[in-house]
Amino acid sequence: MSLREQNKTGRTILEHKNQQSAPAIQQGNTRIVPSRSVSSQEEEAADGWGFKDTRFVVQKNGSVVLTGNRYNISNVELPTLMPWMAEKLGAPLGYDNRNEPHYPPNVPPAGTAPELLAALQRFLQPDQLSQDALVRLRHGHGHTGAEIWAIRYGQIDRVPDLVVFPNSHDEVVQITATAKEHGACLVPFGGGTNVTDALRLPIGEERFVIAVSMRRMDRILWIDSVNRTARIEAGATGRHIVHELAKHGFTMGHEPDSLEFSTLGGWIATNASGMKKNRYGNIEDLVLDMQVVVAHGVIERPQVGPRESIGVNPKNFLFGSEGNFGIITSAIVKLFPVPAVQRYGSVLFPDLASGLSFLYELQQSGAVPASVRVMDNTQFHFGQALKPKTTGFAARAKSAAEKLIVTRIKGYDPFKLTVATIVFEGSEEEVRFQEQTLYRIAKKHGGMKAGATNGERGYQLTFGIAYIRDLTFEHWAIAESFETSVPWSRALELYERVRDRVHREHEARRLPGNPFFTGRITQVYSSGVCIYFYLGFYAKGVADPVKSYTELEHAVREEILASGGSLSHHHGVGKIRQDFLQDIYSEGALSVVKQVKQAIDPDNLFGASNHGVLGQVQLEREGT
Repeated sequence: MSLREQNKTGRTILEHKNQQSAPAIQQGNTRIVPSRSVSSQEEEAADGWGFKDTRFVVQKNGSVVLTGNRYNISNVELPTLMPWMAEKLGAPLGYDNRNEPHYPPNVPPAGTAPELLAALQRFLQPDQLSQDALVRLRHGHGHTGAEIWAIRYGQIDRVPDLVVFPNSHDEVVQITATAKEHGACLVPFGGGTNVTDALRLPIGEERFVIAVSMRRMDRILWIDSVNRTARIEAGATGRHIVHELAKHGFTMGHEPDSLEFSTLGGWIATNASGMKKNRYGNIEDLVLDMQVVVAHGVIERPQVGPRESIGVNPKNFLFGSEGNFGIITSAIVKLFPVPAVQRYGSVLFPDLASGLSFLYELQQSGAVPASVRVMDNTQFHFGQALKPKTTGFAARAKSAAEKLIVTRIKGYDPFKLTVATIVFEGSEEEVRFQEQTLYRIAKKHGGMKAGATNGERGYQLTFGIAYIRDLTFEHWAIAESFETSVPWSRALELYERVRDRVHREHEARRLPGNPFFTGRITQVYSSGVCIYFYLGFYAKGVADPVKSYTELEHAVREEILASGGSLSHHHGVGKIRQDFLQDIYSEGALSVVKQVKQAIDPDNLFGASNHGVLGQVQLEREGT
């Protein structure tokens, strides 16, 4: 019997024709090798965060300007930022009250290893080895507040003796074998953006230390547009990956705050998370396989499936390994089409509890956008302080009208309200569904639409705000960020307990002024959320600001664990948090990690010594 006879309505015939006309899946080898595109060589700052041409500068009139033209707040006067920060800290911040940096510090001389150097020179070019003092310094620290304070106002007592710049996986294999033969120590270096002291060398490390900078290994080795995968070298920065994949219509979707400078290898080694993880997943969801050079050889496989059950997979030990086990040279990652639609949004809520309740219902709705973040009241005002001066009658009238609606008509307390910034991505249908669902849920929880412009600005400010910590240093304040994940049922309790603990510890230490504390809920899961905090205080007159900050953050981390929070959500452990490992792991669990290390690297060739993998490593900080 024919299809026409079976379906006189013609429906099956239509479906049959559609199936026949649909393009077939391309079979066989579907990989392409993109042409080599060199990463942007824009110069990065040596003495702080970001690009060399970009920094916040206080003007004589008290306004602040972000130099350059990279961000949407660049090269415009911000008249209220410094006065607002001064008020929050209860301190005389200003143009004339400056803590002048003294970069560069004294750099310890490089060790000598003539036979090792000669062996490396046999297969590396002269420009692939450096013992320059400032090159070695940059590869001996990350971006904790303590490290940046040290290079600006103190010194770092132990840095690598040599920096090497491999161009390929094979060169990493040779470097590793040579270092092993000559009894040296290797430390992988990606973007140097970690905030955990992961790159700080133990002061007692007596071996010749080689930092292996991966930044020249930045190629997209192949792209498979049918199976939506790619192999990317580990030294590729986020901004390079975004730019190169977009040429072929794809994205990884992994966008951490450090996107511009952090690398694929660093994301894996720290078990990173990005701002759009709701749509694309965290790094462990995105990486299918990896190639890793270890002390006794190479971890690699000839092929990888979309999901496998193959016993104990060695790649799983590399997520969060923080340089302890080997050097990641490349990874196979999932790709996604560049979204057809991207729209921004924002919502005001009367308080943080309302914003949290909104997130909880949104998570259960199945309509979570690519990114949704709820910022507390302090961070809301922080964002307002980063707005350019309002000029012109129409602009001032609009601003006044908005404030009237929020405070008088809606009845929001300006010292309690919070804001959610949102990024929608996907097809037009997906985005429309997400918008309708999100704004309906927001309204149930007292939310009020605050516009796409505020949402876009809030998302893009993430990249600009990263420079503010360095500005505070130059005006006698010290600040840093930290994070945690926590179950829904304890999220508000944790936030409030951490806030209160900060104030108690600040007062107990008789630190000047007021503590700076703010937080935002940045990622949502079915079982809980990530909360990201900023903490700081005015440090003029404090004998050892780094020590005081370290003690303060340590106390806060105790409070986080006591409140049901995790040791870290995405920053990692490094050396800063290794003292807490015994609180989150059993003795047996810690023993397993140590035994794995002993098995694959018995001589501790990879001597980063992070998260106490070979026992508690005594880290000497300035002033401690």
